[in-house]
Amino acid sequence: MERKHIAIVFTGGTISMQHLPEQGGVVPTLSPQEILKRAPQLEELARISPFLFGNYPGPHMTPEKMFELCQLVQSILDRPDIDGIVITHGTDTLEETAFFLDLTLNTTKPVVFVGSIRNASEPDWDGPRNLRDGILIASHPQAQGLGVLVCLAEEIHAASEVSKLDTSHLHTFASPNFGPVGRIVHDQVFIYRQPVHRDVFSIDHLPKFVPLLKCYAGAEPELYDCVYHQHPEGLVVEALGVGNVPPAVYPKILQFLEAGIPVVLTSRCPVGRVEHIYAYEGAGKQLHQAGVIFADYLNGQKARIKLIVALGAHCTPDCLRQTFEWA
Repeated sequence: MERKHIAIVFTGGTISMQHLPEQGGVVPTLSPQEILKRAPQLEELARISPFLFGNYPGPHMTPEKMFELCQLVQSILDRPDIDGIVITHGTDTLEETAFFLDLTLNTTKPVVFVGSIRNASEPDWDGPRNLRDGILIASHPQAQGLGVLVCLAEEIHAASEVSKLDTSHLHTFASPNFGPVGRIVHDQVFIYRQPVHRDVFSIDHLPKFVPLLKCYAGAEPELYDCVYHQHPEGLVVEALGVGNVPPAVYPKILQFLEAGIPVVLTSRCPVGRVEHIYAYEGAGKQLHQAGVIFADYLNGQKARIKLIVALGAHCTPDCLRQTFEWA
């Protein structure tokens, strides 16, 4: 079978890092060529074309950089000679960048994010294995039309569903609500299902300020005042349980709505969706009736990415509600 032509876009992360004694820790140092040299036999799987976007640690990624990455990746995907793309990324924000691209890329070609938990100075560096798996997926016909995928530790996840759940375990990425879409077994790609839900937007700009506030017992309403006076273009609230907020926070959320600022509600729980079943002060039913948009199964960081993208696509209030409240 003819080898596919796969582009690899290197953005940085632990997969590009090693321990430097003079720095006193692990830092990004490896070039794309050095990473590929340490991941032998990739050329047996596909024709490889490397691209360097940057060498950023995961926490250094921003929505602005995600937008730039999206434009680069789209330009590569538009080439008729490219069959798929693998993107290396730091795991701390991988789920956010992958979801941003899932929402904004116009393609049916496979796009696969990979990274590593161990750095290149460790004997069990998982970077080469994950990179190899990413190429296998990007070359596989069943990966077409699935949107952006994420693969570490031989599990394949939809970008819209996956989250980093463990700080340092090799199996840190999981899809708590729906499970993986597939697996790699002895270099064989198995796709079990389609992503549960996908949206794609065409954006021409990014809003400047869309913050995320987390609820907790006795949450201070003054924090909402601070955010409000900075003129946000949207707000995501990570609520308690199925979508409830402390009573002192409730009138502050109404203040945003009255000013025409969209508020999206999600849950701080890692599994489950927000609901409007409770009706006490600050409960989900009141919030939804007041105009708060429910994010269904999205976590806080993903809901923020989606709100940023939707606002960048000039979504109307009705459009926002429809794209978030799909379940």
